[in-house]
Amino acid sequence: MSTSGSVLLVAGSPSAPSRSSALLEAVGTRLALRGARIERLSVRELPAQALLSADASHPQLQRAADQLAQARAVVIATPVYKAAYTGVLKAFLDLLPQSALKGKTVLPLASGGSPHHMLALDYALRPVLQSLAARHVLAGVYATDSQVTLTPEGAYQLHSDLAQRLDDSVETLAFEGLHLKPLQGFEPVHFSQVRCSA
Repeated sequence: MSTSGSVLLVAGSPSAPSRSSALLEAVGTRLALRGARIERLSVRELPAQALLSADASHPQLQRAADQLAQARAVVIATPVYKAAYTGVLKAFLDLLPQSALKGKTVLPLASGGSPHHMLALDYALRPVLQSLAARHVLAGVYATDSQVTLTPEGAYQLHSDLAQRLDDSVETLAFEGLHLKPLQGFEPVHFSQVRCSA
């Protein structure tokens, strides 16, 4: 199956597993089925001292920045705490050069305990992504805790409405960020192939 560049999944949660990471993996699975090559970056696994001291020269942080640079599209997921994305994600984004997302399509995802935190995607995270020169920041997907529930087996289950919104976002990212053909609808037909009879 051919790909049009890789997609980097950036997990911004300080804990694992988490609801925001479940969202991220759901998107990754859908993109892989569309033929995208998936890479992963968990910010919580980066060295805390290097992050807090803004040591961009640290080898692990340089590798993370390189992963970001090589990706064609980026999906960033974070829990929302006190109407903002996580501090560990902020520490990472603050280390990046101003053009870190240049030419890339970015899909932001977030989870939170209440629908009231939904605006954190637009008012807290989106401006930062735009300041990093993202070509296109797609409409984000926000999920409340009640839409991402834990099963008795310890896995996260997505509410059907949320799953549909993720499907729609993945199609938009696949088409606009990776230039993959849409799954829905008919393939375009060239005029020379049209046959008709009267």
